Amino acid sequence: MKTGYDGLKTVYVGMCADLIHHGHINIINQARQYGEVIVGLLTDQAISSYKRLPALTFAQRKTIVENLRGVAEVIPQHSLSYVDNLRRLKPHFVVHGDDWKNGVQRETRQLVIDTLSEWGGQLIEVPYTKDISSTKLHRGMKEIGTTPEMRMKKLRRLLDVKDIVRVLEAHNGLSGLIVENTAVLKEGRAKVFDAMWISSLTDSTAKGKPDIELVQRMDTLHQVIEATSKPIIVDGDTGGRVEHFVFTVRSLERLGVSAVIIEDKVGLKKNSLFGTGANQKQDTIENFSYKINSGKKAQVTDDFMIIARIESLILKAGLEDALARAKAYIEAGADGIMIHSKEKESTEILEFCSRYKMFDRKVPLVVVPSTYCHITENELIENGISVVIYANHLLRSAYPAMQKTAESILMESRSLEASTTHCMPIKEILTLIPGGK
Repeated sequence: MKTGYDGLKTVYVGMCADLIHHGHINIINQARQYGEVIVGLLTDQAISSYKRLPALTFAQRKTIVENLRGVAEVIPQHSLSYVDNLRRLKPHFVVHGDDWKNGVQRETRQLVIDTLSEWGGQLIEVPYTKDISSTKLHRGMKEIGTTPEMRMKKLRRLLDVKDIVRVLEAHNGLSGLIVENTAVLKEGRAKVFDAMWISSLTDSTAKGKPDIELVQRMDTLHQVIEATSKPIIVDGDTGGRVEHFVFTVRSLERLGVSAVIIEDKVGLKKNSLFGTGANQKQDTIENFSYKINSGKKAQVTDDFMIIARIESLILKAGLEDALARAKAYIEAGADGIMIHSKEKESTEILEFCSRYKMFDRKVPLVVVPSTYCHITENELIENGISVVIYANHLLRSAYPAMQKTAESILMESRSLEASTTHCMPIKEILTLIPGGK
């Protein structure tokens, strides 16, 4: 076993320390009684693998913890498991709150006990500090709100720490709150949506209008911004004329939007899912590259992202054309590439991904698997996809439910059946809305 400075025994404390509170201080004070304290600070990747993106970066958290009285050293813990760090350090003690005896951390706890037994180390468990947790503090921060700068920065951070960034569409403030708050527990880990997508299709359809350009989308964008805190990716259609796109970039950046996606088509807006069945024309590589470059030059910060959507597969221009465009758009400054397909099979998308992996210079790859919806997120990760956008599912699920409710009221001549079968209690909706209680 390692002996610390001045012959002290070593004590290992694992923590996230995203928002430091008196519970953390209590743990460290308890650990100091047993020897020299080494904090294993979970990396951003480790934290994001089982819950939200931490509010502070690893470097910021490390600086804070290093300056806490009683902490001798701070090292990264690259996963939820303590095992690698424990076997390297062989500490005499591990100190942790006793709250992990039950729930999702039970297996982690048992692994610590088993690993310590390899050299006679001991687990010390401190009574949990009641009425405090980082999760509760984060909930309080969300109620306070966020700033445009804080929101905008999150997408790049997510891309750095997550295997895949999971994005769901929002078409009004309420659907934005669903994206914001929906979480499931799977295999002991919380799964959430990381960001939200505001698209031309869902916004226009929700308003009973045809799929039209961005100018009609600003009201919806403001609704979502006011109700939520997660990063927002906006559908910028073609971006319009270059001078118009420059204006759009500046406007979205000021609002705190994280990214805009523009497609390499020209002319009257037509939904891509019509493919060659509609009169759609692809822009030249030179013109679209110039538009991207102009947008990048217009940015005030480095945080805002311009993602180039390639329509070559949609318009049957072929794989080689799509790859040539990807290379050119990256050279022009694109922060990401979205490759689009309307095929029900994922073959052409995966073929693009395979060739894309060989690029000397790459940026994050984005897909929207609306038609090839059988593909799993694990498959996307294996093929180098960084962002998956579920582009219209809240809209598509909302309207059948409303239709059934309307039919039920007509059929039964009352709302009892609809209320009990198709509707959630109004109190639940009100609790979803900040200040609605």
